[in-house]
Amino acid sequence: MWKTIFITGPTASGKSDLAIYLAKKFNGEIINADSRQVYKYLDVGSGKVSKKEMNEVPHHLLSIAHPKRNYSLGRWLRDVHKAVRKIIKKGKVLIFCGGTILYLRAIKEGWVLPEVKPNYKLRKELEKKTNEELYKEIKKLDPQRAKNLDPRNKRRLIRALEIIYTLGKVPKIKKEPKYEVLIIAPKIDKEKLFKKIKRRLLKRVPGIIREIKKLRKIGLSYKRIISFGLEYKWFGLYVLQNEPPRLRDFINLCHKDILRFAKRQIRELRKIEGVVYVKNKKSAVRVVENFLKK
Repeated sequence: MWKTIFITGPTASGKSDLAIYLAKKFNGEIINADSRQVYKYLDVGSGKVSKKEMNEVPHHLLSIAHPKRNYSLGRWLRDVHKAVRKIIKKGKVLIFCGGTILYLRAIKEGWVLPEVKPNYKLRKELEKKTNEELYKEIKKLDPQRAKNLDPRNKRRLIRALEIIYTLGKVPKIKKEPKYEVLIIAPKIDKEKLFKKIKRRLLKRVPGIIREIKKLRKIGLSYKRIISFGLEYKWFGLYVLQNEPPRLRDFINLCHKDILRFAKRQIRELRKIEGVVYVKNKKSAVRVVENFLKK
């Protein structure tokens, strides 16, 4: 099994900074493990690293999919394995970085997903339904799968139904672990994290609004933009409604939504066994050194 380091944690906790630091220190390359950062043009709102940072350390699976099309977990896993082969061939250390817990679990447990091709006609029909309607349908057809789905994640609800309609139900995931995974998360006080989230959001608001207007120019509907959630949801609604005096209201709503998201990430991460929480870069280096020596 290949040794790999997986840097994760809630939004704004310093994952990217730590991953870049460790990649430089241990001659590594970074594989993106954030489900929004795989999309082109979703840069500011998704918190993507800068071009300068990408030049300092090779990054994989950033900006590889067009936002008009859904990018599935199955496709991410296929792309991961291609990237891993390239990195291993160069003799570099594998470093994943991202807060998508589903991606972390898939790598840690070695998920092998059913091969079901995208049905774009079906997806278009399912997009018209609400999250509640989609989740209710999944519960009726495959109650077991429904238990492991986030009812608020429309893209994953649609993909689950796509598989159910094709195979009759979502088959039990096969697990063939390929990696020995060291999971590292920055240890950060909740209050400090929440203040950091607010500061970062305020700093990024003008750029997010410009980005949403750009997404509209390249043909994305407001509905599609809003489906990416958090910043894209609230500032997509702001641009759609064109109410500059209410900008502060949209900022507050977005801030509350991000806090809920961060708390959910923290809860989900606690369910993962073996996570090593590090106070600083120095302690992270020690942990990685011990892991790579084994």
